[in-house]
Amino acid sequence: MAKRDYYEILGVSRTCTERELKAAFRRLAKKYHPDANPDDPEAAEKFKEINEAYEVLKDPQKRAAYDRYGHAAFSNGGAAGAGGGPFDGFGPDFGAAMSDIFEEMFGEFMGGGRRRSQAARGADLRVDLDITLSEAFFGKKATITLHTAVPCEACEGTGAAKGSQPRICPTCGGRGAVRTSSGFFTVERTCPSCHGQGEIIADPCDVCGGSGRVAKERKLKVKIPAGVEDGTRIRLAGEGEAGLRGGPPGDLYIFLSVRPHEFFQRDGADLFCRVPISMVKAALGGEIEVPTIEGEKARVTIPEGTQHGARFRLKGKGMPVLNSSRRGDMYIQVDVETPVNLTERQKELLREFEKEAENNSPKSDGFFARAKKFWESLNSD
Repeated sequence: MAKRDYYEILGVSRTCTERELKAAFRRLAKKYHPDANPDDPEAAEKFKEINEAYEVLKDPQKRAAYDRYGHAAFSNGGAAGAGGGPFDGFGPDFGAAMSDIFEEMFGEFMGGGRRRSQAARGADLRVDLDITLSEAFFGKKATITLHTAVPCEACEGTGAAKGSQPRICPTCGGRGAVRTSSGFFTVERTCPSCHGQGEIIADPCDVCGGSGRVAKERKLKVKIPAGVEDGTRIRLAGEGEAGLRGGPPGDLYIFLSVRPHEFFQRDGADLFCRVPISMVKAALGGEIEVPTIEGEKARVTIPEGTQHGARFRLKGKGMPVLNSSRRGDMYIQVDVETPVNLTERQKELLREFEKEAENNSPKSDGFFARAKKFWESLNSD
């Protein structure tokens, strides 16, 4: 069976350029690769035919011989075919060509296409900051001190001494990785010469030693917005550690911790305050003054007969809602205090009150009445 014309196989003209030839090969090899056509038995044969044609036509000497003698140039021990036919064991550049095709076919699943060297990004930093509840209410401007890496001023972050520049790594060609091919498989690993940077500094900076950054203390002003809660995280983009050799800086994260308050407990934007009142105040009623988070005073009316644990709401007296003009509420919970350290006269007055008391304690009267009936039902059984 006569062999097909190599130019016809690749779909190019006899006057095609090397670039056009390579583009045609990559397109067809990608289309007919056996891994991309597992259910098509003819794909492997077409793939072999495409590679055979490309192995001949990409070599100027072989292409010239083919243009003059056709397939006969590589048969019966022809000079152009010395050492075996064009497809024997695949050509020396076959692995490199296949690596490009694999990148196009599977790069989407392996994290992108052709790898390019990038300067290493700086590390993110964390700072823990304690604030009071009042500072969380009003907001705060704080100054924090960071001991971190900053760009080297002597080399402007390049890592190279003044008057010199980093040069592309000759081992990996600036990719930051090298490849080793074995048949259809290509293994990629970090370049041992530039350690993945893609560049080599022949004359490193004396100040930073080639890293492009130096250790330094920084002072940074931070605005804490009103309404932040315990555990709030504030991110400051680009305020972290400087990157290696001009790489982008990391971010700074500030974690806030709000200290407990003397009077208030917080639940979201609402505040709760427990206020002890005397038994007399609870019984007769009256007014009390309570503190607010702003440091002001608020009047609360206590009705007659107020019971222990009763709550009163002060609308809009709570914490501000973050990034909003709204405020939560403040809740006053009264704890009725039983008097202690009574004098004999005070005890006598309480006994007189108890004798004259009638329907003054409905809850306790009702409880003991039910208890009495409960005991009576047990005795009747």
